[in-house]
Amino acid sequence: MCLRSLRVATTWYSANVRPQCRSSGTAAADADSVSVDFGREPLRKSQHQNIGPFSVTSGRRIPLATLISAALPLDPGSSALERFQSVRSTTLRLAAPLSPEDAMVQSMPDASPAKWHMAHTTWFFETFLLTPRLAGYRAFDPAYRLLFNSYYKSLGGHPIRQQRGTFSRPSLENVLQYREHVDEAMQRLLSQEQPAELLDLIELGLHHEQQHQELILTDILHAFWTQPLRPTYASASSPIGAEQPSSPQPLHWVSHAGGMVEIGAPNAGFAFDNERPRHPVFLQPFRLASRLATNSEYLDFIRDDGYTRPELWLSDGWDTVCREGWRAPFYWENSGRDKGDEAWQEFTLHGLIPLRPAAPVAHLSYYEADAFARWSRARLPLEGEWELAAAGRPIEGSNLLERWALAPLPVKSAEQSQSQLFGDLWEWTASAYLAYPGFRPAAGAVGEYNGKFMCNQFVLRGGSFATSASHIRHSYRNFFPPHARWQFMGVRLASHER
Repeated sequence: MCLRSLRVATTWYSANVRPQCRSSGTAAADADSVSVDFGREPLRKSQHQNIGPFSVTSGRRIPLATLISAALPLDPGSSALERFQSVRSTTLRLAAPLSPEDAMVQSMPDASPAKWHMAHTTWFFETFLLTPRLAGYRAFDPAYRLLFNSYYKSLGGHPIRQQRGTFSRPSLENVLQYREHVDEAMQRLLSQEQPAELLDLIELGLHHEQQHQELILTDILHAFWTQPLRPTYASASSPIGAEQPSSPQPLHWVSHAGGMVEIGAPNAGFAFDNERPRHPVFLQPFRLASRLATNSEYLDFIRDDGYTRPELWLSDGWDTVCREGWRAPFYWENSGRDKGDEAWQEFTLHGLIPLRPAAPVAHLSYYEADAFARWSRARLPLEGEWELAAAGRPIEGSNLLERWALAPLPVKSAEQSQSQLFGDLWEWTASAYLAYPGFRPAAGAVGEYNGKFMCNQFVLRGGSFATSASHIRHSYRNFFPPHARWQFMGVRLASHER
C-alpha cells in the first residue's frame, strides 16, 4: 500500500492494485544500510508533496467526504490479503484529514499521537510476523523495535507513554514509508501458503489495528478540543447534519428471564483471549432499557443538581467530581447557564455544535454513568445481562464506522425491543474487568495483550460509531478505568425485574 492512498482516496483501495513503492531499511542483524528493491520505481521525495489534508500545489483542503466517501463492507469470504489491505487502508483514510503537525499532538498522557498509532500498528506486524517469519526480511529501522513498543515488557524496553508527543523524529513522511515497507513485505508473506497459527496472529494484528483506528479518533478529538481554534475533523456532510428530532423516542423496558446462560466467545472464529472461555453464569430476572440514555435525559440529571448531591455517587466518584470540578459530561459547554438548555453545546468530531437533545449522551465516566443510573432509580447492567440481551441480535445496520456518521445518532422510531446495542456508544456495565473462569493468556509476548490489565477497570460492551463492523462481536469486552471520559462512552439503564 503506497503513500498515494493517503493523497488520492476518492475510491476504496482495491485489493488487486499492487503497491508501486520501494521498501528499504536496515537489517536487524547488522547495522549496514541496505536497499531491498522489489522491481518497482523508487518512492521519490517529490511523491511526498501531499501528506495531510492540504495539497501543496493548490493549498486546498481535501474534504473528509472525498477521502472516505463510503466504506465498503468487507465480504466475509475475503482473503487474508484483502482483509489486510482493507484494514490498513482504513487507518490511512482516518489519518488523511490530519496535517503532519496534527499527527504529532499528544494532548494528555492517556492519548497518543496519530503518527504513533500508525507506526505502532505497523510495528506489530514487523515484530511478531515479518522478522521471525519472512525469510530475508530486513527491518525498516532496528531502532523502531524499541521506539514503537507500547507495553510489551518481554520484548525489552519502551519509551514512557507520556513522552510520545515529543517524538518529532521520525517524521510523518518516514512513518508512512515504514508502513509501505511493512505492507509490501506482508503482501509477500500473504502470497505464500501459511499455517493456521500464523493466520491467527495476522488476524490478531488486524483487530489490534482496528482498536487503534478508534483511538486515532478519540485522541484527535481531545487534541482539537484543547486548542483555541477548535479545529474540525469531519465535514458536516454526514448523517449528523441531517434533521435531528427535537425530543427522544420514549424509553421502554425489555424484560429478560435470566437463569443459567452461557457468555463468552465460542471456540470457533476470532476473539481476544479475554472473551474466553465460554462459560455459564446465573442471572436473576432483569429489565434492560430499550435504548441508550439521551442528552435530554442527562440534562434533567444536571438540572436536579446531580453533580452536587453526594448521595448519588460512589465515594471515589464523589472525590473525583470534587477534585476535577465536573459539572457536565466531557466536551459539554454552556455559554451561560441562565440562558436555558439552548446554551449547551458539545465539541465533537464535527466541531462545536448545539447539543442534540435526542442523541445518546456521550463521554461519561463510569462514575457519572453509575450516578445517573442511581438518580434514575435504576442501575447499570451486568455484562452477562448485556450479552444475553444482545444474543442473536444483528450487528449489520448499526451506527458503526462503516456508516461514517462519526457521531452517536438518535433513535428515530419507538421500539419495544432493544436498539443501539451495537455502535453509537460503548455501554458501561457494572462488571469489573476480570478473567473468565479458566482464562489463560496466550503464550509469549502477545499474552501481555489483555490479561495484565485486569485490575481497577470496568467492562464496556457494544462498540461505538468509531468501531468497525468487522471488529465488534457479541462477546467483545472493552475496558477502561472508572474515571475515563474521553472515549466514546454512554449508558444504558437496567433494573431488577419487578
